[in-house]
Amino acid sequence: MRRGAWEGLPVRGKFAAIGAGVLVASALAFSAVQAEPVDETLSIDGVEMTTRAKAQEGLPFDEVLSGWLFREAETRQLEADSFENPGMLYVERGEEIWNTVEGPAGQSCASCHGDAAESMAGIAAHYPKWDADSQRPINIELRIDKCRVEHMGLEPYKFDSDDQKALTTYIKHQSLGEPVNLDLAEGDMQSWWERGKERYYLRTGQLNFACASCHEANSGQYIRADHLSQGQANGFPTYRLKQADMVSLHNRLRGCIRDTRAETPAAFSDELMALEVYLTWRGTGLSVETPAVRQ
Repeated sequence: MRRGAWEGLPVRGKFAAIGAGVLVASALAFSAVQAEPVDETLSIDGVEMTTRAKAQEGLPFDEVLSGWLFREAETRQLEADSFENPGMLYVERGEEIWNTVEGPAGQSCASCHGDAAESMAGIAAHYPKWDADSQRPINIELRIDKCRVEHMGLEPYKFDSDDQKALTTYIKHQSLGEPVNLDLAEGDMQSWWERGKERYYLRTGQLNFACASCHEANSGQYIRADHLSQGQANGFPTYRLKQADMVSLHNRLRGCIRDTRAETPAAFSDELMALEVYLTWRGTGLSVETPAVRQ
């Protein structure tokens, strides 16, 4: 059902056909309305998601909570039903890319890795990982680029291109339900975690906000027609109804920083990679939900 009517349309055209409405962003301001996370469970394709997990030592709350628990009922239902979840169009496109031979080396992802359902199962739950060659953490997007350059003879993807988001979404979807668990003992990951933590609490921009200002001190408050969650990374790339499109983690991080009226760092910069390491660690134990659906 999903394939027939959509074949031949570019991914963005498919989203246009869905006709999801775009919410109008108002000025950044908190209201006094507090929203408690719902007391519900999430199951996707028969896989039970862990949406509440014991917080890591040092965090200022007892539980880490998936952003799904803070969404409206209609949004929660969209994620729970893979036939309705618009992010699954990106999963389908990612599967096509996985099996497509490209470049002078005459290779596809499948040429080396075979069936992604087997070779990629659980992999994304442990990213970012330490990369000895670059001496820094890399995420799934950068791992894809490394394969494209070193094994396929191709250029890296342009940041946030449709195909980059699609392949990243497809690979991360193979870890659906797996608990997030980073290895901070790899290489120099611990020092990058420390840099990320420092950035998380750093107030910046004309609004003098830190990540913690919204997602820690004001988690659950009402902001711009939505309720603030803890800002977990376990559902990215995420289908965002406001944008009627898949949104990568670095896109969202850059958007948040821009909204504080601060200088926006480049995607995959050291600053944002450190922040991704720390953010991902904060969600330890939560299930990978990609593609999650958020407002």
